[in-house]
Amino acid sequence: MNQSELIDWFGVTRLGGVPLSNLLWGLLAACIAYLVLTTALRFAVSRAGKVAQHTATRIDDFLVNVLAGTNRWLILVASVLIGVGVLDLPDRWHSRVEHLWFLALAVQMGLWMNRAVQAGLAAYHQRHTAGSANPQQVSAAGTLMAWGASTLVWAVVLLSILANLGVNITAFVASLGVGGIAIALAVQNILGDLFASVSIAVDKPFEVGDFIVIGSTAGTVERIGLKTTRIRSLQGEQIVMSNTELLKQTINNYKRLQTRRIVFTFGITYDATPEQAEQVPGIVQRIVQASDRLKFDRAHFKGFGESSLDYEVVYIVQDPGFNVYMDEQQRINLALMRELAGIGVQFAFPTRTLIVQGPVPIDMPVSDGPAAGGRGASSALN
Repeated sequence: MNQSELIDWFGVTRLGGVPLSNLLWGLLAACIAYLVLTTALRFAVSRAGKVAQHTATRIDDFLVNVLAGTNRWLILVASVLIGVGVLDLPDRWHSRVEHLWFLALAVQMGLWMNRAVQAGLAAYHQRHTAGSANPQQVSAAGTLMAWGASTLVWAVVLLSILANLGVNITAFVASLGVGGIAIALAVQNILGDLFASVSIAVDKPFEVGDFIVIGSTAGTVERIGLKTTRIRSLQGEQIVMSNTELLKQTINNYKRLQTRRIVFTFGITYDATPEQAEQVPGIVQRIVQASDRLKFDRAHFKGFGESSLDYEVVYIVQDPGFNVYMDEQQRINLALMRELAGIGVQFAFPTRTLIVQGPVPIDMPVSDGPAAGGRGASSALN
């Protein structure tokens, strides 16, 4: 068979209704497309990686990580579809090729989105576990978020593919919605605690080791779980609180306290002279400023109480320790006692002054006549 006969044979011979010559052109186009796509992907990843090494931002690292997740089998499928596009196929194959294109692109988009979610959560986990006292809680919250995000991504991809294939997904989505509502109502308390745990991990209102006060509960956080948080109270017992109920209340976190603003009052007796009362604020200021751990704010003669001349003092404790504050307050109190005694001023205490008035004498008239109401009675008064 000479060359012309061979060419005629390829043109005449058909496979599945497509000439062999056309199939060869399609195969050649698919091979070229695969080489071009893989080379372009390799160049893009390499170039982006080099750029990422010279920048401080994490966005380019994130893009490199996502591009590296491109599936080679899907590239092969795309190359085959490019080759199929060269073929002279019957009209009924066009819609099927379009569906295959959408399927390949949707799956690849799902892989990219899923890889982006994983990369983002990995960065979040690395950033928060570095200084966290409870890495298990951060890891559990990250796992929960990763599972939820991946489920959402692939659910969207699956519904998009079904819709492209002509499946009516309205009833399917509605049934999923009804079923999801029923499941959510059945486990709403558990889901509420799980999402509350995620909120605690992300927002970090407190961490393990923090001393917190919630309502009448005060103690040190020992463990933050997916459903409950355990607190060791000052009395020694362990208090287990639901994460949902915990976040519904106002939380006072004393671990993050840096300074304390202290306001205290005292009173002196009313027998103090104006000159003595005027000296008291200066004495208080001198006592407070004697310590490097305190910052004086103000001291004033506040007003007249029921049994005392009242003063109000405000100062700042530069150390967050409660024992430091109590030691300084004790020092101030003792110094005040000594200083006020030195100027002859006494601390006031609740007193009541009773003024008792003696009996009032009554001048009664003396009459020689008969007493009123007593006929014939003697009214002489000796």
